Amino acid sequence: MNVEIKMLSDITEPYAIIYTNRLTEEIQKLMDIMNDSNSVVTAVGDDRTIVLNSSEIYMARVEEEKTMLYCEQRKYISRKRLCDLEKNLGYDFMKISKTTLINLKYVDEIQPAFNGMMLLILKNGCKDYISRKYLPEFKKYLGL
Repeated sequence: MNVEIKMLSDITEPYAIIYTNRLTEEIQKLMDIMNDSNSVVTAVGDDRTIVLNSSEIYMARVEEEKTMLYCEQRKYISRKRLCDLEKNLGYDFMKISKTTLINLKYVDEIQPAFNGMMLLILKNGCKDYISRKYLPEFKKYLGL
């Protein structure tokens, strides 16, 4: 993809024009990134409703039929389903199993595990396994 940036003094807000003969996955991702405005999610903690920016969420995981949101030091309960969170949280998040969604910005390390799976450790210490179904996409993200 060719990219051209023009800086003009009379422009007050940036905008982009994309010329293409078809809408590719690459262009769709670019549009999603450019339209993302750090979405917010409401959650429950200490009997009150908390508003979290997507950048505060390290991991979302379904546990005992509840969607738990893990932040740097605390965890909250979300009323949203995991599939809805996946749509709302944006391009920084990736599904690593049927029940877990992680923020790619907070990946600390990956270790080999049993049955072709890998153990993922986040910067806040949270751990979960990347299932074999989601491993190819995760490796592609890492460039492996």
